[in-house]
Amino acid sequence: MIRVPVILRPAGLAVVLLFAAAIGYAANDRKVFSTTTTLAKEATTLIGLLEQAHYNHDAVRAADYAQVIPDYMDDLDQQRLFFLNSDKIKFAEEHGKNVYYNAAFLGNINAAYDIFYLYETRVENRIAWIFEELKKDLDLTASETYRADRSKSEWPSSPAAADELWRKRLKFELIGEILNKKTPEEAKTIVHKRYERMLKNVGEIEGTDLAELYLSAIARLYDPHSTYFSAATFEDFGIQMKLQLVGIGALLGLDDDTCIVKEIVPGGPADVGRELKPNDKIISVAQTGREPVEIIGLKLRKIVDMIRGQKGTQVHLIVQPADATDASARREIVITRDVVKLNSARARAAVFQLPGKDDKMQPIGVITLPAFYGPAEDGDTDGEKTTASKDVARLIEQLKKEGVQGLVLDLRHNGGGYLSEAIELAGLFIRQGPIVQVKHYNGEIQVDDDKNPKIAYAGPLAVLVDRFSASASEIVAGALQNYGRAIVIGDSSTHGKGSVQQVVEMKQLSRALALSPQKTGAAKFTIQKYYLPSGASTQLKGVVPDIVLPSITDHIPNIGEADLPHALVWDQIKTSFFDGEPLEPKVLAPLRQASLERQGKLEEFTYLKRNVDWFKARQEQKLISVNLEQRKKQKADDDAFRKEMKQEKERIAKNDFPFKPFYLGPPPAPRIKAPKKDAGDDDEDFGPDAGENETYVKADVHLRETLRVVSDAIDLGGNREQWASNRPPLTAASGG
Repeated sequence: MIRVPVILRPAGLAVVLLFAAAIGYAANDRKVFSTTTTLAKEATTLIGLLEQAHYNHDAVRAADYAQVIPDYMDDLDQQRLFFLNSDKIKFAEEHGKNVYYNAAFLGNINAAYDIFYLYETRVENRIAWIFEELKKDLDLTASETYRADRSKSEWPSSPAAADELWRKRLKFELIGEILNKKTPEEAKTIVHKRYERMLKNVGEIEGTDLAELYLSAIARLYDPHSTYFSAATFEDFGIQMKLQLVGIGALLGLDDDTCIVKEIVPGGPADVGRELKPNDKIISVAQTGREPVEIIGLKLRKIVDMIRGQKGTQVHLIVQPADATDASARREIVITRDVVKLNSARARAAVFQLPGKDDKMQPIGVITLPAFYGPAEDGDTDGEKTTASKDVARLIEQLKKEGVQGLVLDLRHNGGGYLSEAIELAGLFIRQGPIVQVKHYNGEIQVDDDKNPKIAYAGPLAVLVDRFSASASEIVAGALQNYGRAIVIGDSSTHGKGSVQQVVEMKQLSRALALSPQKTGAAKFTIQKYYLPSGASTQLKGVVPDIVLPSITDHIPNIGEADLPHALVWDQIKTSFFDGEPLEPKVLAPLRQASLERQGKLEEFTYLKRNVDWFKARQEQKLISVNLEQRKKQKADDDAFRKEMKQEKERIAKNDFPFKPFYLGPPPAPRIKAPKKDAGDDDEDFGPDAGENETYVKADVHLRETLRVVSDAIDLGGNREQWASNRPPLTAASGG
C-alpha cells in the first residue's frame, strides 16, 4: 500500500518554463499536441476527486471553470507581454463555456494546446521583431518609464501598443546590462542570446508541461494550494519531502546550451570524489557499458534524469574542466551514485552566550528548523528514520547538556511539511493536550492531541517567525502561544495558511490508470482546514506575534495567503479543552515594553529600520526609468546606500553574541560554490536568510532581539513578584 502523506505547504505549484538555450527553432518544426487516452482519464479523475473530496468543493460551480482560460494564459505569459487583450476575449468565447464539460466528462484539454499554439506564434513573431530592433540604435535619453512587474497589468490592447511596450522593455533590459558594466554592443549581444534561448525553450515545451499548467489552473479554482503534478514533478516533490535523492550530489544549471556544475553538495558522491568541480561543463553522459550521449542543447530536466539513477550504479561524465585553457580539453569522471541527503533542510542548533547579571554569561539555545520533514522511505544507511521532531528532540538533549537556561525555536522561512510532525514537535514542549483542531468539509471536527506526557524541554521558550512561516509552522507557533508556553516574536504576522493538503497518485484513484504502462501524475488537494486549540483559524490572518519587530518581509508583495486568488476564508470554531492560556498581561507587558525600549535606542534597530525604509521605497517604485543617465544616478545612490549599510552591518556584527553550533552528525564542510561571473555585484544581504544554510548570519537583528527577550523572561522567572500565578512564566509548568 502506498503511503499518502498529509502535508502542509504555503504555495501551489508553479511550473517554471526554464529558458534553456540557443537558436534554431523553426515554425515548420512545431509540435502538435493532443489529449492522450491516459491523460484524458487523469483529467476526469482529477475533477471527480476535486468535486467529491476537496474541502471547498461546494463553492465551485461548472460556470466558474471559465476562469481557467485567463488563468492558464497568465501561467504561460506571466508578465502579460505576448498575448493581446483580444486574445483573451477570443479564447473566452471559444473555450470558456465548455471548459468544465470537456475536461470533466470527455477528459479533453485541447484548449490548453490551442492557446499555447497562439502563444508560440506570438513569441516567435515578437522575438523576430526584437532581433530587428536590436539592429537599431535605441534612444536611452528619453524621459520614459517601464513597469517592471506587469503581472497585474492588462495585456496590450493592440499590436501597436504591444510594440510600444516592447520598445520600453528592450530599453529596460539593455540598461540593466549596461549598468552591469557591459558596453552597449555587449548588452545587445546578451539580450539577443537571451531571446534565442527563450525561442528554443518554447520549442522544447512538451505536452505534459502544458497539461500540468492547465490541470493545475483547474485545481486552483478550489483553493491556491491545490494542484496537479505531472509524473516528473511528482518525483521531484517526493525528493523535496524526503530530503534525499539518489544521484551524484551536484546542483546543475544551463548556460548557453551547456550544462554547468553550479554547486557541489557537501558529503555527496561528487564531493567525496573531489574530481568534479564547480563551473565544469558536462559535455556528455554515459551509463556503464553504453555509448556516451551528448547533452548540449538538451533540457535540464532530461540531463538530470540521465545523471540520476539507482544507488550503487555508475555514471560516466565527459567534462570540460573549468580551469582548462583549451576549449577542446575533455576529461572522463566516473561517479558512483549514492543517497544524497539534503541536509540544508535539517534542524540545527547553537548555544549563544548572552551577558547576564553579575557579568556572568547566560547560555541560551537556538534550534533552527527549515521544514517539517518526514522519514525517508529508504536509503537510510544508518538505520534511523529522519524526522523533524526526532531531530529537534536530539538537539534539545545536546543543548540541555550545555546548560542552556532558555531556548529559541526559529521557524523563519519554514513553509510547512508533515502535519504529524507539527503535532509531535509541539508536544516536545507541553505535558499533553490538543495541538490542532481539524475540520473536514462535512463539518466534522477532529482534535489532534499530544498524548505523550513527557516534556523534552520545560524552560523559557520563544518562537521566532516571519511572513514565510506557514501552515505547520503556524500550528506550532499558535498552539504554544495558546498554551502560554512560548512568547512569539517576529513579523507583523505569519503567512496565514490554515489548510491541510493530501497528495494522491492518480494510479490510486483509477483502475485504468493503475494498469496503464505510462507514468501518471498526482493530485495535491485541500482536504481539511485547521484551527488552533482556542478555536481560531490561522487562515488568512496567520499567527500574530506577541512582540512585533521591524521587518523587510512585511513589505514584500504577494507572499501572504490573503494575496492569493481563491484563498479560503477565515473563521472560528469552538475552543477545545486544554490546560493552558495565553500569556498574562503581567508577564507579556514588561517583556514587550523592554523590547520596545531597545527598538527605540539600539543602533542595530536604526540600521534595520533604514533598510526597511529603503526596501519599502524601492517596492513602491512601480515605474522604472528607461533613461540611462537617470538609472545611472539611481544605481549610484543605491550602491552608495548598500555600501554604507554593509559597513554598518560589519560594525554591528562585532557585537554579535558568541555561539557554539551543533549539528546532527559531523559538522558540514563549507559549501563549494562556483564563483559569480560578475564579482563586482553587491548582494542585498540585509535579511536573516542571506548566509549559508549551515551557519548563522552576521547582525541577525531579529535573532539577537529574540535572545534578549528570552533573557528577560529568564530574569522574570527569577522574580516571584512578577509572576502572574504561582508558576514561573514561559515554562512547561505554566503552559499545560
